[in-house]
Amino acid sequence: MPHLVILYTAKLDAETDMTALCRSLADVMLDQKDEAGKQVFPTGGTRVLAYPAPHSAIADGKADYAFVYLNLRMAAGRSAAVKKHAGDELLMQVKVHFAPVFSSRHIGITLQIDEGAEVYDGRHSNLHPLFNLPATTA
Repeated sequence: MPHLVILYTAKLDAETDMTALCRSLADVMLDQKDEAGKQVFPTGGTRVLAYPAPHSAIADGKADYAFVYLNLRMAAGRSAAVKKHAGDELLMQVKVHFAPVFSSRHIGITLQIDEGAEVYDGRHSNLHPLFNLPATTA
């Protein structure tokens, strides 16, 4: 964790590069620092996943509307300022990415951040050790 899950209108695949959006949002997450300058989100646990919704009903259905819903789920422990800054930075990147689409269609974008203690948190990964290596001196 953290995991950023994106649900979006499937027809957007023809209008924008969702893989590029995933990478740019992961990079924004990895660039986040807390008040002490420490990386906010662990590199090995950062995930950005996008899922097109092939079926949807949006607003009144009288036009070709689109949506993008982003949900960042993270464990508790970060300050309110860090969470707000991360949200602001992510939303800014999403707005930049979708600016060309905004100029040609109606689209609703929502970003929500959830945190909390999990009822169950099972993990199995060999990714974290790749990024938890001791720093070497030059």
